[in-house]
Amino acid sequence: MTEYSKELAKEFNIKEEYAQNIITLLDEGNTIPFIARYRKEMHGTLDDQTIREISERLEYLRNLDKRREEVAGLIEGLGKMNEEIAAALSNASVLSEIEDIYRPYKPKRKTRASVAKEKGLQTLADNIMSQQSIDPYIEAKGYIDPEKGVENADEAIQGAMDIIAENISDNAEIRKRLKNIIRLNARLRTKAVDPEKKSIYTAYYDSSEPVKSIPGHRLLAIDRGEREGFLKVSVDIDATKCLNIIYKLTVIGNNDCSQLVKAACDDAYTRLIFPSVEREIRSELTEAADEQSIKLFALNLRQLLMQPPVKGYTVIGLDPGYRTGCKLAVVDPTGRVLDTAVIYPTHGENQVKKSKQLLKDMIHKHNAQVISIGNGTATRETEMFAAECISEIDEKVSYVIVSEAGASVYSASKLAAAEMPDLDLTLRSAVSIARRLQDPLAELVKIDPKSIGVGQYQHDMPQKRLSEALDGVVEDCVNSVGADLNTASPALLSRVAGVSATVSKNIVTYREENGAFTSRSELKKVSKLGPKAYEQCAGFLRVPESKNPLDNTAVHPESYDAAKKLLDICGYETSDITNGGLSDLRSRAEKFGLENAAEKIGTGVPTLLDIITEIIKPGRDPRDELPAPILRTDVLDIKDLRPGMELKGTVRNVIDFGAFVDIGVHQDGLVHISEISQKRIKHPSEVLKVGDIVNVKVLSIDTEKGRISLTMKG
Repeated sequence: MTEYSKELAKEFNIKEEYAQNIITLLDEGNTIPFIARYRKEMHGTLDDQTIREISERLEYLRNLDKRREEVAGLIEGLGKMNEEIAAALSNASVLSEIEDIYRPYKPKRKTRASVAKEKGLQTLADNIMSQQSIDPYIEAKGYIDPEKGVENADEAIQGAMDIIAENISDNAEIRKRLKNIIRLNARLRTKAVDPEKKSIYTAYYDSSEPVKSIPGHRLLAIDRGEREGFLKVSVDIDATKCLNIIYKLTVIGNNDCSQLVKAACDDAYTRLIFPSVEREIRSELTEAADEQSIKLFALNLRQLLMQPPVKGYTVIGLDPGYRTGCKLAVVDPTGRVLDTAVIYPTHGENQVKKSKQLLKDMIHKHNAQVISIGNGTATRETEMFAAECISEIDEKVSYVIVSEAGASVYSASKLAAAEMPDLDLTLRSAVSIARRLQDPLAELVKIDPKSIGVGQYQHDMPQKRLSEALDGVVEDCVNSVGADLNTASPALLSRVAGVSATVSKNIVTYREENGAFTSRSELKKVSKLGPKAYEQCAGFLRVPESKNPLDNTAVHPESYDAAKKLLDICGYETSDITNGGLSDLRSRAEKFGLENAAEKIGTGVPTLLDIITEIIKPGRDPRDELPAPILRTDVLDIKDLRPGMELKGTVRNVIDFGAFVDIGVHQDGLVHISEISQKRIKHPSEVLKVGDIVNVKVLSIDTEKGRISLTMKG
């Protein structure tokens, strides 16, 4: 059995004590956000992402040991276990090694070797494999048996070689060495199925790239091209290198038997080993590319969800459309729907005039300050229409283009119907587009994260693994921001640590029946929210209406006494939290001595520092420290762009080969990885993240194809 704490400590470069603490905390049923935030002294202040990776690795190691035990039991059941096999199983560090060890003992379908064994040729195969100085053809005559289907010595020899070839193919050490040499030396070659047929895969119609260094995004493109029938893909390796390894481990001497064994090696490699290993290597490549792509998707999603909210504004959401018009919804600063309408800004001069007047009336009537426009069909025309309206009124109004990915899915969902039962589903999309600007996190948690679309090849990913990764990101983001217990939707509450979907509905039901929560402790009255769930969720739920100001911070109830003691030793009162009089709390604590203060209040230094951060600024939203989205009042057309033009833009998506930036025209521009930084970088995410506000220069414009090349250099 693996000593998990030692293995994890080594892999993640942490103390073994911390690794063991994390294992214990996870096994006790604690959530990752709770562990990351409120048990820092037990793991050395690791962040939630690292703890999640440790949790996933722990699960893999446990599954590895489970399979190790299963295989050992199966081999023992066959009476084949020996010290060598036991040692190999014990040393296996990945599942594929265990499966290779089990391969010779695994029940097989009918093969050439199994047929030869049925004909009684196993002993002949063993004698040839011993490679003694015997005449194999004279030996083979003793196995001629027409009743068993062995008509002559040649057939006996061939059957014996089939057995030898399968044994060589099942040899775990041979397979391990061949995989290593193929990983290091092979190339992935692609050819066109039909060179005359045009497709998006023309770059791969005749290409070759080292297996060890092919970028994930190219590998996924090749896989898709193969699935769609445009490409033939193979792994190319010098067979001589591989065969020499097999000969070295198998062939002894140079007699007649040795030559037959060598021929069996050739057959084993060509017919059995290489096709199997080729599939494994390609599967490994795809799995690694999938994992890389999932991590990128997760990174982009995290940054999208953590976009700063545009607070305090009444927002008009516009869901663009041609035939059915543009749906409009007015939403107040709390997200409450004030008004809805349908306008037709693309339906002729008379309709445009009416639509303008209606939009202006809505702005006047509700004192709207921002227009949020979805980036789907007819966005360009809707943006130009909105900019014209803004230029014709005296009020100070701006507009923003927001991603509408997943809005249609949400608007047709049961959740949207429950939230807005009186609205047509098309109008619900406009409401969602407005709310996405006001609070991206609170609105986007209502949508399956896979529908948000900030990644590459997301539909090619293993969907279960993708969902797990993205759900983890959503959970981490919601808990890092926290949720208002009295206003959060069931969708948002269900993402809070320790709160299930059922409990989230029970919280809302309690709210509706008893009025707003007046304290965190009142949570204990919610049906099915037990002590463990309360421990996990309490610190992440805010109650601004509470008489206890600590209820509106991320300080956990278990640390309330510690917070009060801290205020006392620094000369403050609890009331100072709400009146903003704690600006020099940290300096006073440092003067007292952080370690002394932590000991005095009964916590560790990390928890002490968290308490200081929180009570200095109750209700703190970490997203407020990020750059706000660009609010625009005018509009650019791709035809207005010129090479050398400098613009400010918003990063919309980060991918392996660059980043797409919204510069205020309908088409996002691409900053290729080579144009991101003067310094050499391995991946765009080293420099950029979704939502970044960046300065770019136009390199080139292809109006016909709608392509814009940008640079950030200089």
